[in-house]
Amino acid sequence: MEKPPVFTPEEVARFRDELRSRRTPGAYEPGRWSVSPLNRRTDVTGSLPTAVRLRDATLRSVETLPGVVASAEAKRSFLRRVVRTRVPDVVTAGLAGRDDGALRAEVNMVKDENPDCRIVCPLMRSAEDVDRAARAGYDAVQVWVQGFGETSLIYQPAVYAAAWRGEEWRNPDTPRHRTAVLDTAARLVRYARSLGLDVIVPLLMVSYLTEDAHEEAVTALTGAGATELTLFDGPGAMSPEAYAHLTHRTRTLAPDVEVGLHPHNTFGLAVACAVAAVRVGATAVELSVNGYCGGPGNADLAATALAFEALYGIHTGIRTELLTDLARSGQELTGYRTAWNHPVTGTHAFCWGGLDIITQETGIDPLLHNCLEPALVGNERRIPFTPDSGPFTLADRLTTLGIDPADPAAVDELLVHAQELMAREGRLLTDEDLVTLSGVVAARVR
Repeated sequence: MEKPPVFTPEEVARFRDELRSRRTPGAYEPGRWSVSPLNRRTDVTGSLPTAVRLRDATLRSVETLPGVVASAEAKRSFLRRVVRTRVPDVVTAGLAGRDDGALRAEVNMVKDENPDCRIVCPLMRSAEDVDRAARAGYDAVQVWVQGFGETSLIYQPAVYAAAWRGEEWRNPDTPRHRTAVLDTAARLVRYARSLGLDVIVPLLMVSYLTEDAHEEAVTALTGAGATELTLFDGPGAMSPEAYAHLTHRTRTLAPDVEVGLHPHNTFGLAVACAVAAVRVGATAVELSVNGYCGGPGNADLAATALAFEALYGIHTGIRTELLTDLARSGQELTGYRTAWNHPVTGTHAFCWGGLDIITQETGIDPLLHNCLEPALVGNERRIPFTPDSGPFTLADRLTTLGIDPADPAAVDELLVHAQELMAREGRLLTDEDLVTLSGVVAARVR
């Protein structure tokens, strides 16, 4: 059956001409994306860098997800998938529970997959930890620095272990003020640097830092040789503007040290925080697949990568076509499922329902309601048959199923039967339902 025409070829040509007049190169890349030209105007966005480094911390972050019991082999397999995306940095799980052989095998696997990937070992608490990371061949370590003075004792695992055993954990070296916390971290930074390791220093709980405490930390840690200061906002209490301010201030205090950030998604603003910080000089964003982390989660790898690439034209180097498959693998690893409309990689992120006005626009221009081409991120466009669907959408669905209705009247009759069935049973129809109904209608027509 040939569908009745809606628009003439001349009208379609004029539609496409009008769309071209509203688009600009860069903001519009056929087959990739079509975003607002305002995103690419420096008078609107300000000056932006040409590239940003994304650091995947999924394996460390999933340690904070309750109930994740993935095997070591499953985690290695997942890490391999992460590295295949060409993410430039990966943070692994910590040292706990793993021997030196396992650590070396992990590093070798990453380097075999991508020799240029920088592999980072987190949670350095002692010189012995740094020695193990160096022996295993890590490129960098993270020396975490709590955002408080004496209150930082809350976050010392050794305190709890000793207290549980009834042992006295307080001693002359117990830090009681901010300077002691920074001195301890600075010693570890200097030691790691002496072994040739890059040292990434997460400044934790930055939403609690006063400007004086921030300056003291930056001075002490850069003086010890830190190669990057990463602004960690555990509570997710920093707005994009606050992140921009703290990033700019860090850059001003330490112009020769890289600044990164690790935003949390309490208000759904983690990606916005990343953009705001990068705009004023941050060079690295730490994030995770599907935003996995405890509490509200991190910035999502896929959403962040595409925000930088598509909206702002900032290069990430990520193989975006692998992102949806990676997101699905993350769900299998953790058992934590994302929402159907999860940005970029959700199962229905590119589904606008079954209205004729939505489904038929694709033939005119596929980047109207979808500003991203689904294939760009390894996802797919979904066009369901719903109670709102019209005859054009139904005819397209039948064609997909290999069914050729006799004429438009047959489609109209099938549409009525389908809508009645959906109303009666309170559900959408499956492809099998449509095949069965079309057979009943065809038999009546004959």
